[in-house]
Amino acid sequence: MDTLSYKTISANKATVNKQWLLVDAEGETLGRLASKVAKLLRGKHKPSYTPHVDCGDNVVIINAEKITLSGNKWDSKTYSRYTGYPGGQRYTSAKELLEKNPGRIVEKAVKGMLPKNRLGSELFRNLKVYVGPTHQQEAQKPTAINLNELK
Repeated sequence: MDTLSYKTISANKATVNKQWLLVDAEGETLGRLASKVAKLLRGKHKPSYTPHVDCGDNVVIINAEKITLSGNKWDSKTYSRYTGYPGGQRYTSAKELLEKNPGRIVEKAVKGMLPKNRLGSELFRNLKVYVGPTHQQEAQKPTAINLNELK
């Protein structure tokens, strides 16, 4: 029996094969979109997935303003932040955040599904979110991907 074929291969920065992917968020539900994009950023869709290495792809999301939320979440879903002063907790609804900065909703949803450590911060830098159908990653030639075909 050939025991060399049973060795576990662990990916590292030199052996990782990164791609650029284009995701259209038009008509997509926020949570489902965010979980699938987080999976792409993490690299869990690849057979060479290694938990402690950035082996995911770079993802470009367009049409971030056209996402959907189910139920009454546009009014009831709140985003909180803290100014740093006593009594400085501020709350924003999803509808207000959509009017102010539509890309921030998608970024917050995806960031919440990534690891809360240095690797998660590094993975989040591989995400680019754009409002509207145009993006600035034309030179990287991202391949369009249909999220409904992913598991």
